[in-house]
Amino acid sequence: MNMSNTDQESELLSLLQSGERAGFNALFRKYYQPLCSHAYQYVSFEDVEEIVQDVFLWLWQNHENLSIHTSLQAYLYRAVHLRCLSCIESQSARQRAQTQYRLLLVDTTPSGDEKLEARELLLRIQEAIDRLPPTYREAFVMHRFQNHSYKEIAHILQVSPKTVDYRIQQALKQLHRDLRDYHPFVLLCMGASTF
Repeated sequence: MNMSNTDQESELLSLLQSGERAGFNALFRKYYQPLCSHAYQYVSFEDVEEIVQDVFLWLWQNHENLSIHTSLQAYLYRAVHLRCLSCIESQSARQRAQTQYRLLLVDTTPSGDEKLEARELLLRIQEAIDRLPPTYREAFVMHRFQNHSYKEIAHILQVSPKTVDYRIQQALKQLHRDLRDYHPFVLLCMGASTF
C-alpha cells in the first residue's frame, strides 16, 4: 500500500526531528532538485545551490526544535523563497552602497589623482566584501547597509542572533585584515563605529 504524500511528509518530519540521518537524506533527495528549480526563478544559478543547501543545513542543525505547522513541503518552499529574497536584497544593497561610495568619493575629491585613489579604494572595499564567505557577507550587508537588527537578520536567515553576531564579527575581522592599509577612510565610508 502506498503512503499518501501527507503521510510521507509526516514520517520524514518525524525522522528528521528525532535526528535520523536516513530521514534527513530522504528529505534531501526528495526536495533538493525541486527547491533548486524554485530558487532559480528568483536568483542566479550561482546562488541557487548555496541557498538550498543553507536551508537544509539549518534544518539539520535545528532538527530537535523544529515546529512546522504547515506542510513540510510548504515550509521548505517558503524557507527557500525567503532566502532568495534576502539574497536579492543583499545584492541590491551592495549596488546601492557602490553608488553611494562613488558619489561620496567622487564628490569629495577635487583632484584627478585623488579621484583615482578614491576609485581604487572603492574597488578594494568591494573586492574585500566580495571575498567574504557568503554567509558572513549576507549578514554583514544586511546589518551595515540595510540597517537590519541582529534579531531581524536571524529571523530572515532562520539562524540564532548569536550566529548572526558571529558572522558579522568574523566579517569585520576579515575586512579589517584585508583593508588595514585603508582603515581610517574605510571607516568613514562604511559608517562603522568599530571595525
